[in-house]
Amino acid sequence: MTNRSVSQIIFRNSSLGFGAQAAIKVLSFIFSIMVVRRLGAETYGEYTAVLAFTAIFSIFSDLGLSAFTVRQVARLREEPDSTRQVNELYGNVLGIRLLLSLLTIGIVVLFAVVTKRPPERILSIALYSLTLILYSVGGASDSILAGYERLDLSSLGKVINQFGFVIFGTLALVFKLGVNGLIGATLIAVGLMAAYCALQVHLIGIRPQPRRLLDASSLIRLSLPFGIIGFALGLSYKFSTVLLDIFRTSTETGFYNAAYNLIFSFVLISNILNTTLYPTLARQSVRGAGELPLIYQRFFRYLLIISLPIAVGGWALASPIIHFLYDVEFAASTQVFQIVIWTVPLLFLSEFLGYVIVLSNREKRVAVAVTLSSFFNVLMNLILVPRYGLIAAAWIAVLTESILVTQHLITLRKVIPSIPNKAEILRVFIPPLGMGIAALLVREIWPFWLVFAVCLLSYVLFVFLSQAVGKNELKQLLKLALARRELSAGRELP
Repeated sequence: MTNRSVSQIIFRNSSLGFGAQAAIKVLSFIFSIMVVRRLGAETYGEYTAVLAFTAIFSIFSDLGLSAFTVRQVARLREEPDSTRQVNELYGNVLGIRLLLSLLTIGIVVLFAVVTKRPPERILSIALYSLTLILYSVGGASDSILAGYERLDLSSLGKVINQFGFVIFGTLALVFKLGVNGLIGATLIAVGLMAAYCALQVHLIGIRPQPRRLLDASSLIRLSLPFGIIGFALGLSYKFSTVLLDIFRTSTETGFYNAAYNLIFSFVLISNILNTTLYPTLARQSVRGAGELPLIYQRFFRYLLIISLPIAVGGWALASPIIHFLYDVEFAASTQVFQIVIWTVPLLFLSEFLGYVIVLSNREKRVAVAVTLSSFFNVLMNLILVPRYGLIAAAWIAVLTESILVTQHLITLRKVIPSIPNKAEILRVFIPPLGMGIAALLVREIWPFWLVFAVCLLSYVLFVFLSQAVGKNELKQLLKLALARRELSAGRELP
């Protein structure tokens, strides 16, 4: 597989992913704002706490099997009897995940009881934890689709999930069904996604055939590093919410998550690109690993070009953004947003660098790095959040991601010495700096929509002037866009 064909596959999958998910994400984003406004800070805090209680333990229903399955399927496709091996892998993963989900539900409910949550909160947590069973089916099937590089089908499954939640969640808000109504909407949406993904796996000719019973222990052992990574990341993202709910107030929990959850809307960009990149490069690592460093270097820089303006612009315009999205009740979210927005470039890089390390079969190093950064996160949250609340939680989130990215860069310093190329990386910082200065100059004078337009135009201008993206790269992107058009017309990529 040539460097050009790898780029074309990545471009095809990511453009399909963006096309499908970006459209529904805009709708989901609008809906999430409506949820915050309709519920108010206190009830929204209760709702996010319910989700966080399940999220921090959800990895036990997977134990890293999803990421492991994607990599294995991508590699098994090169084997002569690939269909049989994928059938067996699918059957074993599906069975194991269903059993693990039942065990995890018990752990989640027990944790809620031990932490003395109110009875109605325990009921909501138990109800939401049922999504783990549905995610077992959907997740196992989605991993097969991703391994076959059918990110178009995988993306559509996510669209069905998000669109279903918007539709049924809107009904829950209209009929004032509260937190449990939104949880019910989630159950329906995830169920639809799981059914769709399982159907698509069936249509591509894969059938679950768990023929070797000993594969269960072997699969869990091999996927455990991925599981440790997932559990540690879950703690990093959600532990502060749980502690705010236990030691502070639901209102403060709502303020924090109104700002922090905005971050994950931006991180969708990174997630689409990285999940698209992973199966393609896993196969490339078998066919011709020599071409990978150049792809890594460019992708590293592109992630910075996308994420840095989000961070700088978000910091400079935090107050008008929060006031525009929410009402004055959420003014306390402004300072949180100004802090946590700096996790965006760090999240972009940590996910990408983690995948690079995994592709070199060093997933244990990723597990160690994530575990150490998460240990820092948990320790600092336990010490500072009960006393200092949401501001402490925000700073801890930024420091946690910084520690993780630093560890990944140290791990890769010998594996890929061309990341980062200092001269190219320095040019990447010029456009967001210029844009940030422009935002600070006009944010108090002009209306928000006009300031946003100025920031966008100034960033494009500075990118052009600083040559952060070279002419040759622009030409290559144009060629990829034309190749994508040919693919849409039904022609095969060369």
